[in-house]
Amino acid sequence: MMTPLQGIVAAPANSQTINNSQFEQSAEHKAHRAKKAENLTFQRLSDVTKAILHHAFWLAEQKNQLSLPDYKKLLLEQGWQGEEKKYLKIAAAFQKFSPQDIAQVEPRTIYQLAENSKKYQPIINRLLDLSVINQESVRGLLKKQRTRKTARYDKPSIWRRTKNGGRYCQIPPIHEPNEQTGITLQRMMDEEGLTAQHIVAEAIALRQAYKAGQLVRIDDNN
Repeated sequence: MMTPLQGIVAAPANSQTINNSQFEQSAEHKAHRAKKAENLTFQRLSDVTKAILHHAFWLAEQKNQLSLPDYKKLLLEQGWQGEEKKYLKIAAAFQKFSPQDIAQVEPRTIYQLAENSKKYQPIINRLLDLSVINQESVRGLLKKQRTRKTARYDKPSIWRRTKNGGRYCQIPPIHEPNEQTGITLQRMMDEEGLTAQHIVAEAIALRQAYKAGQLVRIDDNN
């Protein structure tokens, strides 16, 4: 005779199905909650961007409509004195847009473009041609501009700028194993009493004349 086992209860046949179902519902709920939180975050960023633009446009309007004393009084009353310039820059940079147009661009990028509007004006103009303006599209335009700028800098240039806006040419250092160019140039300077600049200028003029067919090379044997 078999002794019955106490305290052991058989699990329902569909317990695994129930557990799997509960897990799937829980995972789906968490994913939905995460997505909702993400959307809420983007919505808040969008609201911040729109608020910044609304404030910038309103402030620019007040500056145009009010007398200078009244405008300064407004800034003082609102505690904005010293802070208004960056908002006026935003209003000037994005005057052709509505706050809704660029609401999907993060606030930090808005400040970045406005603070350097001269540098980023091509990007701001390009936004007018886009059907959808968001952070991704602006980031793409910024990347393209950096790539073009790097390409320009990769091109060798002898030109340098002076403090008064003029320019001068500066020949990069000449590295040669036998130092022949430097030795020859120094000898010419010592023997003829000329500056390096003068000798180089003459050499370039002669080479240019030769390339233009104004000089003919004659061998010593002829």
